[in-house]
Amino acid sequence: MTIFCSHCHRPLQAEMSCLPRRAKQAPSRPFRSTKSASKARRDQINAELQALRSLLPISAQEKERLSYLHTMALVCLRLRGAQLFPPGLAPPPGPALGTELLSLLPGFLLVLSADSKLVYISENVAQVLGLSVVELLAQGDTVFDILDGRVGEDVHKKLLLAQEEPGREVTFVSEMRTSKAFRLQHGGNRVVAVCGRFVALRWPPSPSTAAFLALCTPVVQSPTDGEAASQDDIFQSMHLLDMTFIDVTESVTYHLGYHREELLGQSWYSLLHPEDADLAAAQHRALALGAGAGPAAGTAVLRVLRKDRAWTWLRVWARRDGGCITCTCRCL
Repeated sequence: MTIFCSHCHRPLQAEMSCLPRRAKQAPSRPFRSTKSASKARRDQINAELQALRSLLPISAQEKERLSYLHTMALVCLRLRGAQLFPPGLAPPPGPALGTELLSLLPGFLLVLSADSKLVYISENVAQVLGLSVVELLAQGDTVFDILDGRVGEDVHKKLLLAQEEPGREVTFVSEMRTSKAFRLQHGGNRVVAVCGRFVALRWPPSPSTAAFLALCTPVVQSPTDGEAASQDDIFQSMHLLDMTFIDVTESVTYHLGYHREELLGQSWYSLLHPEDADLAAAQHRALALGAGAGPAAGTAVLRVLRKDRAWTWLRVWARRDGGCITCTCRCL
């Protein structure tokens, strides 16, 4: 028996395309996502995050304030710490770093992995940056996420140098991110000197068992751009484009110990700390080539050699005036 189509009166087996398109049904999908399945997955993820949050060694009040992002950031920090410092590893000799001892430090402690990931930040970081450990981790999981991006390349070189020569101490200075309240009060982020070295935690040494241990000490906050600095705090110098001194204010004697005549004809680079030469050269190139018109383009924090052979930190604002470079330096 032949069945005819009611639309075209032809045999149904011979022509199926005459059926309206709405009559064709897509093949069933046994694993198709549904609202109930999506809710079940969300509930499962929430339950897992709650379980992870419950394992964190912080107070119940702090746990209640943690967002999912903060929870995962803290969990990742603890996992990296457990990888470098396994629970069975014998603690280092000496007193434990309790709250009382941390409060006596001039800054906060920072531990990085070989790939610059944050492994540990001491709780007293809030006293320096106005941000708790949790809030700081929300910025990112590497040291570059909490530093001023302009010094990223210089910091990367310093960390590579320290990694190639374990035990060698390196120092770099950068602005670190701070809380909004801190920025409103002080006019910007905090300048911090980071001094540390790579230490092999287990033998044989390898990148996976090495950590960068550092003390981060706040440098005296510089005045913001446009804010008049006291003449007692600064001195000015004028240089040729190759940074040779052609003039300097008499107040340089008070800050660095040199008489004006001793510096004329000398190179600015002869006073710089070797570890800060690359950063100074980068700022110098930017000025000489006219790159970066913003006020921060010619700003750097550097160590220079005093006449008594001691190193002192300077915040240097530099600008190009035609064929000369003028520097305003403030001792920190």
